[in-house]
Amino acid sequence: MKLLRFSLSTGVLFLLAGAAQAGWFPLNSGTTNILYSVHFPVDAQRGYAVGYSGTIVKTTDGGGTWASQSPGTTEDLYSVHFPVDAQTGYIVGYYGTILKTTDGGATWVSQVSGTTAPLYSVYFPADAQTGYAVGGGSSSVIRKTTDGGATWVRQTSGSSYPLSTVHFPVDAQTGYTVGLNGTIRNTTDGGATWVGQTSGTTRFLYALHFPVDAQTGYAAGMSGVILKTTNAGASWDSLTSGTTNSIFSVHFPVDAQTGYAVGDMGTILVTTNGGGTWVSQVSGTTNHLGSVYFPVNTQTGYVVGETGTILKCIDGGSWVEEERAGTRDQGLGIRVTARPNPLTSFAIVPGHEAERFALYDVSGRKVGTFKGNRIGEGLSAGVYFVRSENQSARPLRIVKVR
Repeated sequence: MKLLRFSLSTGVLFLLAGAAQAGWFPLNSGTTNILYSVHFPVDAQRGYAVGYSGTIVKTTDGGGTWASQSPGTTEDLYSVHFPVDAQTGYIVGYYGTILKTTDGGATWVSQVSGTTAPLYSVYFPADAQTGYAVGGGSSSVIRKTTDGGATWVRQTSGSSYPLSTVHFPVDAQTGYTVGLNGTIRNTTDGGATWVGQTSGTTRFLYALHFPVDAQTGYAAGMSGVILKTTNAGASWDSLTSGTTNSIFSVHFPVDAQTGYAVGDMGTILVTTNGGGTWVSQVSGTTNHLGSVYFPVNTQTGYVVGETGTILKCIDGGSWVEEERAGTRDQGLGIRVTARPNPLTSFAIVPGHEAERFALYDVSGRKVGTFKGNRIGEGLSAGVYFVRSENQSARPLRIVKVR
């Protein structure tokens, strides 16, 4: 936790610890096992992470605490996905492991996958009934269910290489999978046929995400490779990531412009222009990071990795410098400040009194929407983040005192 100090005479808030550090801070996962995958199904409060030797941890308070769950297996667990709510979810892992819960992880039931190969990724596009799992050892493995996992049916990928990730952007018909040797394959008929695409690389591709439709997507992998398509994979263009570290996960929370990638040696990258440029963020760790997920917006996100690492940010991954003159609102392109700050009753955003601003607490939970002439009115004492309802704006940190 960062140590905060503020001056009542100037209303300026200072960060005494890690002032120059980007806004990723560690959470206590309660485990030292490797965590491979993280998913928050419906909000930034309730989430799951899975990993080595049957590790499952769950939070219901935005990562403040994580409780261990019992999967009934000691196999490594590589991927977790809850399709529509925080109750029904699936996990896949080593030796063909597939687990399902319908009670938020209180119990996990094993399903028959029909393979002993490792399964690295699971995804249910639209509901908890139809889903896909991929993996492989010496060859590729694809499994599909249309009955909530009661049965898993083998599909033929047409590739001899193991597959690492599967994603269906909008429905259960059109999907993509990536893997070893630059493999990218696509289906438009629910997996009845899978067709190879030309990636332009022989690197192992670990990560895949199509943010809003089946046209624009990103793939990433070994040695910092990041690829992008804007035509459903008819062509894939190589992007400059700025790193040679392998990338294991990529996620674009709300659109195809702002996205995050994580990987080896604590690597966290962000783009705000559709991959045109990628900027490194400070993770505060050299542990390998295996999964990144932003549940509802581009501000609050989670990353998991080695030795039980869980990182969280609530400001898009970088702290906002606060001065008397205020901070630059990235969305409006102007200087934004709150007066007074700290505040005892409410604050005013000069020049924006009639505009609406969302307030978040330090866990990333939205606590309300306020007009610029009554910011924070009625809230209890604490640290909050103010952000314009323009989603691209950086948050302004305020402190309310009694």
